[in-house]
Amino acid sequence: MNVIDLSGGQLALAALLVVALAGSTQLARLDIGATMLIAALRTVVQLSLIGLVLEALFAVAALPWIALMALVMLLMAGREVTARQKHRLRGGWAFGIGTLSMFISAFSVTVLTLIVVIGPTPWYAPQYAIPLLGMMLGNTMTGVALGLDRLTDAVWRQRAVIENRLMLGHRWQDAIGDARRDAMRSGMIPIINGMAAAGIVSLPGMMTGQILAGAAPTLAVKYQILIMFTITAGTGFGTLAAVMAASRRLFDERERLRIDRLGR
Repeated sequence: MNVIDLSGGQLALAALLVVALAGSTQLARLDIGATMLIAALRTVVQLSLIGLVLEALFAVAALPWIALMALVMLLMAGREVTARQKHRLRGGWAFGIGTLSMFISAFSVTVLTLIVVIGPTPWYAPQYAIPLLGMMLGNTMTGVALGLDRLTDAVWRQRAVIENRLMLGHRWQDAIGDARRDAMRSGMIPIINGMAAAGIVSLPGMMTGQILAGAAPTLAVKYQILIMFTITAGTGFGTLAAVMAASRRLFDERERLRIDRLGR
């Protein structure tokens, strides 16, 4: 089965839908039209550039270049995590915690999947490593960003309640327990919903892409199940690490709430 090529005109027709939506939001005075159009433009530019980079990377298939690509992806994901927080930790801690959490979870799960489960030769084959890491980082980034944003916002709003619990003799873990649970739940909801709806409400992206490329549906299903499970593990461990580390940062060694460590 041959893949049907898409022309610039066909892509422009799809782009018109986004432009129409942006215009409708402006008419409704929702003030998100400009943001939507900028995001759409970034999508075109970024995906076009990454297409050229991946073609060169696939041709070279050298580990140092693949590692450099992975590092750039990680740093950009860390930046996006920081930008999505309303009350972020000061002093670079938001970027550091988010990036380190994603590195520990996403990279570990990706390498484990490549070496133990899929087993390409070499194990860092870019056609497997880069897409898998990209999906892992993208979903982990969403979980970490949501978890940290929910945690810091809850602590900011509930600071009086948390301080009252501390004065009553509660440990810092108990004083912030509700906020941590809500943060973890918030970070995991998208991936849990994705697993629950897969195959019933929606056909996930990787499976759809493989089917469009001509792969047998049963093979596409196997890969999608693998991806869903690994993404869930990566997102869960990353969100857990970020929420736990950020929670500890909000208290000092004497278990006092340090609300001054949050920015506005």
